[in-house]
Amino acid sequence: MRTLSTIAATVALGVVGVLAPAASHAAEAPSGTAPTKGPCAYTPLEDQTYSTWVGLPKDPAHTPSNGTTKVTLETNQGDIPLVLDKAAAPCTVQNFTFLTHRTYYDDTTCHRLTAYQTPPYALSVLQCGDPLGTGWGDPGYAFKDELDSAKSLPNWPGFPDGSRKVYPRGTLAMANGGPDTNGSQFFLVYRDSRLRPDYTVFGHVTEDGMRTLDKIAAGGIDPGTEGTAEDGTPRLTTTIERAKSGR
Repeated sequence: MRTLSTIAATVALGVVGVLAPAASHAAEAPSGTAPTKGPCAYTPLEDQTYSTWVGLPKDPAHTPSNGTTKVTLETNQGDIPLVLDKAAAPCTVQNFTFLTHRTYYDDTTCHRLTAYQTPPYALSVLQCGDPLGTGWGDPGYAFKDELDSAKSLPNWPGFPDGSRKVYPRGTLAMANGGPDTNGSQFFLVYRDSRLRPDYTVFGHVTEDGMRTLDKIAAGGIDPGTEGTAEDGTPRLTTTIERAKSGR
C-alpha cells in the first residue's frame, strides 16, 4: 500500500505497486482494536487486506524525544547501520524500533530501487519495509506525519517557496500513501533527491551503510514487467535478514 509512485507531474512517494500484491498476510488485528491513546495515536486500518499484524506500539504520554538510537539492517548485500533521531520524529522512531523488536523487518525484501535523474526529476532511493515484498504491505495500522524535519531541509534549486526539498544522500525517511498514512515502509536515499516535504525524515544511514547502499544501487534496476529502467526492483536482490537494535 505505502509505496513509491511512478513519476507523474511531480516526483512523489505515493500509492502504486511495482509488482502485483501477494494474496496472503499474517494475523489480523483483533476486532474492536482501538487507536492508542497517547500523542502518536497509532490507528488500526479499516482495510487490512495486505497487513502483517504484530500489534500496536506503546504510546506513552511523554514519547522519548531526546537523543538517537541505532538499528542495523543486516542484509545479504552487507550491513546498513542506521541512526534514528528521536528529536526529529519521536513517534516514527518509536514505531520503527517497535517493529524492529517484533522482528517485523526480518527476512523481508527491499522491493524498489529508483534512479530518476532526468530533469526536472531526481529520485534515487531504495525502498524497504514491506513483508510482502510487493510495495502494498503494511503493519495494519497508520500514524501521523512528523514533517518539521522535512520542512527544515534545504530548498531544491529553483523552488524558493520550499515546495520541493533536497532529501540529501544518506537520508532515512518514511514512505506513505498520503497524509498521516505512515506504517512500516521506509526509503534510503543514495543520491540527493527532489521531493515535496511530505515524507517524515527520522534519521540517516552511516558511512558504512552507504557503502552497502551504493553497491545495491550500482547493481542496477530490474524493470520486470511493470517497471522502467529508472524504477523497478534491485537487480541485486536485497533481503533484510535481520534488523537489530543497539549497534
